[in-house]
Amino acid sequence: MEIKCKEFNTLTVEELYDLLQLRSEIFVVEQDCPYQDLDGIDKRCHHLLIYKESILQAYARLIPEGLTFNEHSIGRVVTKNHGLGFGSTLMNEAIQSMYRIFGPIPIRIGAQTYATNFYTKFGFLPDGEVYDEDGIEHIEMILKLPLKVPVF
Repeated sequence: MEIKCKEFNTLTVEELYDLLQLRSEIFVVEQDCPYQDLDGIDKRCHHLLIYKESILQAYARLIPEGLTFNEHSIGRVVTKNHGLGFGSTLMNEAIQSMYRIFGPIPIRIGAQTYATNFYTKFGFLPDGEVYDEDGIEHIEMILKLPLKVPVF
């Protein structure tokens, strides 16, 4: 397994293609949800990519505060194959990368409601009402400040 966390301007053309292809494959095709994926935010984010045998298996973007929420956030969380542990690896790496890049900060996500149990395993708590985003129910969740500053 190869894990990469890169700023937008350091992504290779292949990595950019891979992440856009995976996001489209899952969010647009599999979830049958046409939406504007290229929202202008990617250029200001870090991108977490998990490869296995040169195939992108999982991806998330790490978003600075003020772009999608007042807090820093993790978005576009996606795995190619479910049930193989890539989702848990991705979230662990995303949280640790957020702390490494931005410091010990609270992290907000806009979670699809079916995935709330998954996110609670990592300490995220629902924070607000269920809302519709592109025809899919979501809820904001927050991971409060860590009790101890992580050691890297």
